Amino acid sequence: MLVASAGAAVVAVLVSLLEIKKRDPGGLPMNSEERTIQPVKKAPFCPFFRSPLSPTPTLEEVNAWAQSFDKLMLTPAGRNAFREFLRTEFSEENMLFWMACEELKKEANKNIIEEKARIIYEEYISILSPKEVSLDSRVREVINRNMVEPSQHTFDDAQLQIYTLMHRDSYPRFMNSTVYKDLLQSLSEKSVEA
Repeated sequence: MLVASAGAAVVAVLVSLLEIKKRDPGGLPMNSEERTIQPVKKAPFCPFFRSPLSPTPTLEEVNAWAQSFDKLMLTPAGRNAFREFLRTEFSEENMLFWMACEELKKEANKNIIEEKARIIYEEYISILSPKEVSLDSRVREVINRNMVEPSQHTFDDAQLQIYTLMHRDSYPRFMNSTVYKDLLQSLSEKSVEA
């Protein structure tokens, strides 16, 4: 009887995790119908920016992204464009992990911190996750120690390692990609028309 009860609890947890996995860190459903949200009025439409929370960037913003990775990561539109690029390289989980860590840092409620830390661990750190990020063994050990009593800073070392990986590896390719070049050209043409 105790085994059946424990089995039911495990099933309930798995079902809730599956529901969570259907959502991105911002809590928006990830099915194909809802990925085509119409842009905010007054913001010109750009195919890379489908969310009303992330309007099309200005030409100045896009030019600033070429100056440094930090400038790219500072703007929601920059993160969104870079995330779209990472998706084409099958490494979107790096940006998703980084964004989830940023959200965790904003949280103050201990119970919510523990829950978010557990979800981040299961989504991006666990070797069983299809979205596992690439971390060295030292950082994994630090995370495992931190998970005993999670805080907003549980994943700081891992977040820095992934940020550095994106900066050194993916960012140079993004700057040479058609995603970036097409966006820059589109905005340049619109500014000439105006």
